[in-house]
Order: sequence, then C-alpha cells, then structure tokens
Amino acid sequence: MSNKAFVVNKTQEATFVSGIEQIEIPTIGANEVLIKASYSSLNFKDALSSVGNPGVTRNFPHVTGIDVAGIIEESNSEDFKKGDEVLVTGYDMGMNSDGGHQSFVKVPSSWVVKKPSNITDKEIMTYGTAGLTAGLSVNELLNNGITPESGEILVTGATGGVGSIAVSILSKLGFEVVAISGKEDKIPFLKELGAKEVILRKDFDIENKKPMGRERFAGVVDTVGGNILAESLKVLKYDGVATCCGLTSSFALNTNVFPFILRGARLIGIDSVECKIDKKLAVWNKLANEFSIDSLTEITNEILLEDLPEAYQSLLDGKAVGRYVVKI
Repeated sequence: MSNKAFVVNKTQEATFVSGIEQIEIPTIGANEVLIKASYSSLNFKDALSSVGNPGVTRNFPHVTGIDVAGIIEESNSEDFKKGDEVLVTGYDMGMNSDGGHQSFVKVPSSWVVKKPSNITDKEIMTYGTAGLTAGLSVNELLNNGITPESGEILVTGATGGVGSIAVSILSKLGFEVVAISGKEDKIPFLKELGAKEVILRKDFDIENKKPMGRERFAGVVDTVGGNILAESLKVLKYDGVATCCGLTSSFALNTNVFPFILRGARLIGIDSVECKIDKKLAVWNKLANEFSIDSLTEITNEILLEDLPEAYQSLLDGKAVGRYVVKI
C-alpha cells in the first residue's frame, strides 16, 4: 500500500514549498487508529498551514487537512474495529499533527467519531469543520430559545464555508435570514441558499459611536468578528443571542455593555476544535437529519490533492465561495 500525501516542507531559507509526495504509512501506537481516507475538506486553517503560518503549524514536513472521513484500517482501541466508518475534525489534526490530505491518517481514538449511517463520506466532508461550526452555532440559538417566530437572524461572512452552511440550515428550519457579504456578485447565490435579504459589508461595517441601534435581529451567527460583530450586538432584539466563531475581519471586539444589561443580549463563543465528542456527535447527527440541507451540491467544489495549491490561494485571497471537498 502507498500513502499519497500533500506535504508542506520548510527550506533552509525558511521558505515553504508544497506538493504531492509518497510517504510512509504511519504506524499506530496504543489507543490510536489508522484511517483509510476517502474524503477530506479545505478550511482557512489549512491554507494558513500550507504557507507556514506559525500560529497554525510549527512542525515540518507537514501534511495539511484538519478534516477526514474514511474507514478504520487498523485499530489499537477498544472503541473501534477495522471497517468502522468514521470521521475526524478538529483537535490537533492538520495543525501540529499530520492531517487528512493523505491516503492513511493516524490519530488518537479519542478524536474519532463514528459516522452517522444516513450520510456519505463526501457529504459529511462537504460540511466538515465549517459545517460542524455552523451546526454548533445554530444549535446554540435553538438551545437559547430562538425560534423562527423570534424574528430575523443575521449571518455575517455569508459566502464563506461556515456562513453559507448556516444560511442554508437556518432557512431550512424556517428562519428569515439576512446575510452580510462583501461580494456583491454573490447576492443571487445567497438568495438561492435561502437568504431573504443581503446587506453588503461596506454598508454595515461602519463604526457607529452610538452605544445601541434599533432592535432588529433575534439572533446573529457571526463568522468574522471585529466591528461587524460589534455593530451586530447593537441591533439585537431584547433577549437576542449572538454566536461568535471567527476573526477574518478582526480578533478585536470594541463594544459596550448596554446591549447586555439593557436588552439581555447573550454572546456565545463557538469552538469546534476542542469541544467534547458527544457534543460533536449530536451535531453530526443533526447535520445528517434535521439540519441536512438540499443545497449541499450547490456550495460544493470537489477537488483532488493536486488541486490544493490553487484552492489554497483562493482561500488566502478571500475569493473562495462555498466549500471545497477533497477526494483522496
């Protein structure tokens, strides 16, 4: 058996080069499994790792890919046996441990989730970490009493992986979705996904010195952070809920306490990397069932390992739309 992988190498000049290599199949230790990969996906973290971003990856040579789906090839765990259909997202995979962009992936068994039976490997990797994050975000709105009757939901960064899936899930559940995007040419795309209205980023990302604005949104799924999140909080309705999962706009949050102490607003952080397995499994089961979206194929770009450099560049340039799924 051969192990085809997309490998990033660090040169003596501290530059980074990447490409397809045949590498050794990993040897598993105690409480580890070896997964024969069928599909992976592509995320912004993968793109950062591919260019040697030290905040993501410090160990080289390195195999990218923070997601993978496939079957157990070997197991040293009582929880899994050969032939089990599984997936892994998050934890340290694809960061400082070799990731899912290879034929055979070694991981601790504690990272592994058994794949729901009524969804394919390709479908679950189309969701990937982005879909899991979107699902966790929607789940928090529901768990905190936000219903379609509560009012409109704002989704920021709506053409990205998390945003586009969140728009689709919320629309399927009957919510009125308002999307924010910097891509004016993608307004028809977002409306096809279910957004009833699209606000251009340039019209929303304006620093407003007023501590609060007019109440409008029952909930916010924020994927970008920064001033967009700050302004979103100002227009939450009473008892509104905002979830926060990203920082592509900025990691800073310059806001005030008025939305929280005068309107009872709640801001909930979303982490799909280290959250507990049972929480992940609950959302994966929802993505395979009540959160399952009909527009999955519309937001999917299927690529091969050989296509990764071009796809990474699109992500780094902010030009990517929807989700990349990688056939291994």
